[in-house]
Amino acid sequence: MPNKKGPKPTDEHVGARIRMRRLMLAMSQTSLGDAVGLTFQQIQKYEKGTNRVSASRLQQFAEILDVPMSFFFDGGPAPQVIANRKARTKGAVTPAYVMDFLSSREGQDIIKAFSRIKDQKLQRKIVELAKELAGKTAH
Repeated sequence: MPNKKGPKPTDEHVGARIRMRRLMLAMSQTSLGDAVGLTFQQIQKYEKGTNRVSASRLQQFAEILDVPMSFFFDGGPAPQVIANRKARTKGAVTPAYVMDFLSSREGQDIIKAFSRIKDQKLQRKIVELAKELAGKTAH
């Protein structure tokens, strides 16, 4: 396999998981950086997968973010997913797509708001509305 420039899928996944957990805790990049002795710019590079996270640094993140180290690899790309990354069909929901959503501030906001709705019928109606809206924007 030729050596390409740019982040590797696993590095992007680990970075997305760091970002997702940081957002879940409402922690800023600066706060996380201060806790591990880094600048917020370095945290940004880790979260984008631009810089690889060493094992010892990952252990620091796990302790600060209060998760097991395995958390950062959960749902990570399998070898066949990495090889077929470019072959995804347009609009398909893939683990990477889900991770991108969960790692975004909007995704976190939607999850928090949706989880506060206790009426299951209302939850189903919201899901149907989202599907309908998604169908209208797919054209």
